[in-house]
Amino acid sequence: MEKQTNSSLVSKMEEEILNFWEQKEIFKKSVEKEAPKGDYVFYDGPPFATGTPHYGHIVASTMKDIVPRYWTMKGYRVERTWGWDCHGLPIENIVEKEMGSKSKKDIEKMGVAEFNERCRSKVLVYVGEWEKVIRRLGRWADMNNAYKTMDLNFMESVWWVFKQLWDKGLIYEGYRSMHICPRCETTLSQQEVAEGYKDIKDLSATAKFELADEPGTFVLAWTTTPWTLIGNVALAIGKNVDYVVLGIRNQESGIREKIILSKNRLEIIKGEYEIIRKLKGKDLVGKKYKPLFDYYFGNEKLENRQNGWKIYAADFVTTEEGTGVVHIAPAFGEDDMNLGKKEKLPFIQHVNMDGTIKAEVKDLAGLNVKPTDDTQKTDVEIIKYLAQHNLLFAKEKYEHSYPHCWRCETPLINYATSSWFVNVTKIKDKALKLAKKINWSPKHIKEGRFGNWLEGARDWSISRQRFWASVIPIWQCDQCGEKRVFGSAAELEKMSGEKITDLHKHIVDKITFKCEKCDGTMKRVPDVLDTWFDSGSMPYAQMHYPFQNKEKFEKNFPAEFIAEGDDQTRAWFYYLHVIATAIRGQEAFKNVIVNGIVLAEDGKKMAKRLKNYPDPLLVMNKYGADALRYYLCASPVMKADNINFSEKDLAEQTRFFNILLNVLSFYKMFAQGVAAADLEKKDLVNVLDKWITSRLEQTKQAVAEKMDNYNLHAVREIPIFINDLSTWYLRRSRDRFKGDDQEDKTRALKTLRRTLYHLARIMAPFMPFMAEHIYQELGAKTAESVHLETWPEIRKEWIDEKVLAEMETVRKIVELGLAKRDEAGIKVRQALQKLEVRSKKLELNKEYLNLIKEELNVREVVAEKGKGELKVELDTVLTDDLKLDGLKREIVRLVNNMRKNTGLTIKDKIVLSWRSDSVLVKKVFSQMTDELKKDTLSGEIAEGQVEGKEVKVNGENARLDISKIKNYAN
Repeated sequence: MEKQTNSSLVSKMEEEILNFWEQKEIFKKSVEKEAPKGDYVFYDGPPFATGTPHYGHIVASTMKDIVPRYWTMKGYRVERTWGWDCHGLPIENIVEKEMGSKSKKDIEKMGVAEFNERCRSKVLVYVGEWEKVIRRLGRWADMNNAYKTMDLNFMESVWWVFKQLWDKGLIYEGYRSMHICPRCETTLSQQEVAEGYKDIKDLSATAKFELADEPGTFVLAWTTTPWTLIGNVALAIGKNVDYVVLGIRNQESGIREKIILSKNRLEIIKGEYEIIRKLKGKDLVGKKYKPLFDYYFGNEKLENRQNGWKIYAADFVTTEEGTGVVHIAPAFGEDDMNLGKKEKLPFIQHVNMDGTIKAEVKDLAGLNVKPTDDTQKTDVEIIKYLAQHNLLFAKEKYEHSYPHCWRCETPLINYATSSWFVNVTKIKDKALKLAKKINWSPKHIKEGRFGNWLEGARDWSISRQRFWASVIPIWQCDQCGEKRVFGSAAELEKMSGEKITDLHKHIVDKITFKCEKCDGTMKRVPDVLDTWFDSGSMPYAQMHYPFQNKEKFEKNFPAEFIAEGDDQTRAWFYYLHVIATAIRGQEAFKNVIVNGIVLAEDGKKMAKRLKNYPDPLLVMNKYGADALRYYLCASPVMKADNINFSEKDLAEQTRFFNILLNVLSFYKMFAQGVAAADLEKKDLVNVLDKWITSRLEQTKQAVAEKMDNYNLHAVREIPIFINDLSTWYLRRSRDRFKGDDQEDKTRALKTLRRTLYHLARIMAPFMPFMAEHIYQELGAKTAESVHLETWPEIRKEWIDEKVLAEMETVRKIVELGLAKRDEAGIKVRQALQKLEVRSKKLELNKEYLNLIKEELNVREVVAEKGKGELKVELDTVLTDDLKLDGLKREIVRLVNNMRKNTGLTIKDKIVLSWRSDSVLVKKVFSQMTDELKKDTLSGEIAEGQVEGKEVKVNGENARLDISKIKNYAN
């Protein structure tokens, strides 16, 4: 019950602070305040607003809030403009579902204009939900002036980026075999393909290709895509590979046959065989074979037909799997196409871009080669055909990882098509060199995921055969092929004479103009841009560079900081870097933090349909946004590792919030009405004040060093310090605050006030609500908000290394002493006579010895130099005198709990009433009256009839009751 009450209070407190920030425009003031160190630029990767924010977004937003807050406090101006990703398949798929669309043809039937306008209407559906979550998290971002990738200004800058690449000779049109999504009917980039792998069950086939001049002799070739066999035009072998001709008996017909395969792959032959002869791969080169299917073989118009259905040598052939022979279908594989170009092979593309087999393949026309509901369906039909025609040697079911569309989850296929490319290989060396300048957190990403991906970079296919996106700004003559590239709306207006207000496909495709080289008409090429081209252009486009903000942009490029999940090492980080390398010869960002994935508590991926995670808003309202921020920030997820989200762990790890609130309450209780000036070094007289001040400066330094290196685990220093502050400094200083020594009390108040004031500033970037609460509660502020404060100066001269070392020894002694008490089964409230301490390095003054006495509740500490490591011995004999002292402490504990439960403060005096038949209890009340009065803040102690419950006091029975004394005067 108490936990829930505390949670609801925290939630209420955070809501009040949100209102305070908004009413006082604290975020705006933090951006506009004096920034002596200039601008600090942070790029915020725009999310889609097509769904509500999940924990991946919460993690990213936490990082993106902490870092800008920190550098703002360090004296920089950090603008935080929000952005929305608006284009691409995520939006298109939503509209298609609403339409009930099954293919791209449905969109074309409806009309691109209507489809695109429907897409536009869906882009910002969940903006309200996003604003609610981002606000509740305490993240500061300018969402009112958010840029949108579908806006004219943004898209115009994207055109400018494209034109820059074109002018540098880095854009070209090519015809390649690439992964396409048959449902979306578009090509996908290397990164998009990498994102969608899933394990599926499939069929492989080993086909028999009969040599044309040796009837009954078959070359074996293995394939994992039997549907491509219709497009087979060649076989590839290794020129220097050893092959064998085997004599075997056909298990179906019983007829003797000869088969050819690699000598190293004889393990695939299950029955008996005879090695007839051995040969090298080069001996097979040039041999002709009969095609498996005759749909295209008889076509006299087929280009390069004379070069087809022969055996060729290729260096990509291996003998690690299959038969050592590769079936070649140039329309459906990169190696196949390259060999096809080299040897001028015929090109058979028997599949449409929607994945269906073409009409000329009469027996299988209309079948989808890789249907989503059953990926083996068409392969089964192919294998049946082969078996019926004695062209199947073997088939096998197997499970493997197969690429699927990252948006609609359709299995992809390799498919030769034309595309526009960015020539990444041309700038790769430069990109690798620039990448070495980037600081990564965690460090291993630099040479690992990002470095490896960059090292293996291929040319980037940037064209998509879709609709709702930035378009490729190339106009081409329909007669002579002349091309014209536009880098701005103004250029197109000038050439076409039309006013440009929108750069989307359904608008600009209508714009045509006369070719300057001939009488032809210039029309835009049909493709649109990969949405990652939008994302990679974001630094320029969000500022409408170079059309506006030219000086500001160029002064502050590259960005100081970006942050996203580790999947972006192959996506946004990569595309930012490629474009910046290409058009500016610079890296796009200097520092980057990479986070891992937040999984459900059982380790599975979080999914709405599984309902396996708590709503982030409910979690924040239950535990507080600061608690969620701390939990994520301190976790391995900030080091690109995955975590299993656990509410129990969140609650457990953030208990220090209540500890801190108790420290604040303690300070306010004793500071009320007391004017305490700022702490000066001369005030550090008491060893506890010296120690906590040294620890504070140590903590400031540790947090700053980590934050300067973009290590957000800096936050872990804070609960360690709060624990020291509460369980050691305050615990050992309580009597100083309650005591009669006014000078010492004032020094303790000054120390605690400065500690809390600086702690609030240290906490501000990480836990902005609690930091603000402490700051406001301390009063006498130097700024309107803690978030308008500067980062606290580190006073190294205030760090007393000797005191820190000595206090560490004291705490170790206490730890050993408490362990001895545990062994003896004696509680700390029971006083003991003596503790003996021995160590070869022991040098502790009286002040430290008193701390040990008080903490361990012993009357004497004897410290002696001895041999070896630190050792303690505890005298556990209980005399009557010690028992009385233990009883007194237990009574004080019970009474003070009663005070707390009835809501009394230290200013309230009480009458303590008691009754007991115990001789020992009576002795305590008769012999220790003054001590009891002092320790329980009692004005009067009276024996008599008591209504209170009977309690056990160290095994003795007693009744205790308290009542407040009204208008008490000393």
